[in-house]
Amino acid sequence: MSIDVNNESGTEVDEQAILDIARYALARMRIHPLSELSVIVVDADAMEQLHIQWMDLPGPTDVMSFPMDELRPPGKDDEEPPQGLLGDIVLCPEVAAKQGAEAETQHSMDEELQLLTVHGVLHLLGYDHEEPDEKAEMFGLQAAIVDGWRAERGMDGPSPAPTVS
Repeated sequence: MSIDVNNESGTEVDEQAILDIARYALARMRIHPLSELSVIVVDADAMEQLHIQWMDLPGPTDVMSFPMDELRPPGKDDEEPPQGLLGDIVLCPEVAAKQGAEAETQHSMDEELQLLTVHGVLHLLGYDHEEPDEKAEMFGLQAAIVDGWRAERGMDGPSPAPTVS
């Protein structure tokens, strides 16, 4: 799995954890090991520009995903996963820090960025949360991936509750 993490935000973030949880999420979703993903960490001004340009919405957001080859997890266990460019995930640590502090179960900016990384991966794989059933599926899968990753590392407790918009 080729995953690049590029921090352009000026904020110190745990890039290794972002890389590790992205790799874990892609493995859990059975994405081809030669697929490629890019994660870019930007400041609030850059995120706001992207949010306006691509979503026509004001202000910065927490995470945006830009799919390339529209890869999907294989439908059956014996099915070979497709290989390709997953796309880009853009994260904003300023928004993540605020969301983590305001969450029902307060957590750190880095924990929020890990959650947002998984959220971004799932969006790249075609998951969405516009409808209640889609939201239940996506957020359930997101929690299972984050919890599994945390358990493998011996981290206490369940993953932070979803705070993504």
